[in-house]
Amino acid sequence: MSDTQVKEKQQTKDKQESRISSFFKGVRTEFKKIIWPDRYTLAKQLVAVLIVTVLTGILIALVDYVSGIVVNLITGIGA
Repeated sequence: MSDTQVKEKQQTKDKQESRISSFFKGVRTEFKKIIWPDRYTLAKQLVAVLIVTVLTGILIALVDYVSGIVVNLITGIGA
Protein backbone atom coordinates (compact mmCIF):
# COMPACT_ATOMS: atom_id res chain seq x y z
CA MET A 1 0.00 0.00 0.00
CA SER A 2 1.32 3.43 -0.83
CA ASP A 3 1.64 6.28 1.63
CA THR A 4 -1.27 8.10 -0.04
CA GLN A 5 -3.61 5.16 0.44
CA VAL A 6 -2.59 4.80 4.08
CA LYS A 7 -3.19 8.52 4.69
CA GLU A 8 -6.60 8.34 2.97
CA LYS A 9 -7.61 5.35 5.10
CA GLN A 10 -6.51 7.15 8.26
CA GLN A 11 -8.45 10.28 7.27
CA THR A 12 -11.56 8.21 6.58
CA LYS A 13 -11.18 6.49 9.96
CA ASP A 14 -10.72 9.85 11.70
CA LYS A 15 -13.88 11.23 10.02
CA GLN A 16 -15.90 8.20 11.17
CA GLU A 17 -14.60 8.53 14.73
CA SER A 18 -15.41 12.23 14.63
CA ARG A 19 -18.98 11.51 13.47
CA ILE A 20 -19.46 8.87 16.17
CA SER A 21 -18.03 11.18 18.82
CA SER A 22 -20.26 14.01 17.60
CA PHE A 23 -23.29 11.73 17.72
CA PHE A 24 -22.70 10.77 21.34
CA LYS A 25 -22.04 14.39 22.33
CA GLY A 26 -25.41 15.24 20.80
CA VAL A 27 -27.06 12.39 22.70
CA ARG A 28 -25.55 13.64 25.96
CA THR A 29 -26.79 17.17 25.23
CA GLU A 30 -30.31 15.93 24.49
CA PHE A 31 -30.36 13.82 27.66
CA LYS A 32 -29.56 16.92 29.69
CA LYS A 33 -32.69 18.57 28.24
CA ILE A 34 -34.99 15.79 29.46
CA ILE A 35 -37.17 16.62 32.44
CA TRP A 36 -37.26 13.36 34.37
CA PRO A 37 -40.38 12.60 36.45
CA ASP A 38 -40.25 12.65 40.22
CA ARG A 39 -40.85 9.49 42.29
CA TYR A 40 -44.53 10.19 42.89
CA THR A 41 -45.32 10.73 39.20
CA LEU A 42 -43.28 7.69 38.23
CA ALA A 43 -45.07 5.50 40.78
CA LYS A 44 -48.47 6.76 39.61
CA GLN A 45 -47.66 6.01 35.99
CA LEU A 46 -46.24 2.60 36.89
CA VAL A 47 -49.44 1.64 38.71
CA ALA A 48 -51.52 2.83 35.75
CA VAL A 49 -49.46 0.76 33.30
CA LEU A 50 -49.68 -2.34 35.51
CA ILE A 51 -53.46 -2.01 35.87
CA VAL A 52 -53.97 -1.55 32.12
CA THR A 53 -51.67 -4.51 31.42
CA VAL A 54 -53.55 -6.80 33.80
CA LEU A 55 -56.95 -5.71 32.45
CA THR A 56 -55.80 -6.24 28.87
CA GLY A 57 -54.53 -9.72 29.77
CA ILE A 58 -57.87 -10.59 31.38
CA LEU A 59 -59.75 -9.30 28.32
CA ILE A 60 -57.59 -11.34 25.95
CA ALA A 61 -58.04 -14.46 28.12
CA LEU A 62 -61.84 -14.01 28.11
CA VAL A 63 -61.97 -13.52 24.33
CA ASP A 64 -59.78 -16.61 23.89
CA TYR A 65 -61.95 -18.69 26.20
CA VAL A 66 -65.24 -17.61 24.59
CA SER A 67 -63.92 -18.04 21.05
CA GLY A 68 -62.68 -21.54 21.99
CA ILE A 69 -66.18 -22.46 23.23
CA VAL A 70 -67.77 -21.09 20.04
CA VAL A 71 -65.33 -22.97 17.80
CA ASN A 72 -65.92 -26.20 19.73
CA LEU A 73 -69.70 -25.77 19.40
CA ILE A 74 -69.44 -25.12 15.66
CA THR A 75 -67.11 -28.05 14.97
CA GLY A 76 -68.91 -30.39 17.34
CA ILE A 77 -65.76 -31.28 19.27
CA GLY A 78 -67.16 -30.11 22.59
CA ALA A 79 -70.49 -31.98 22.21
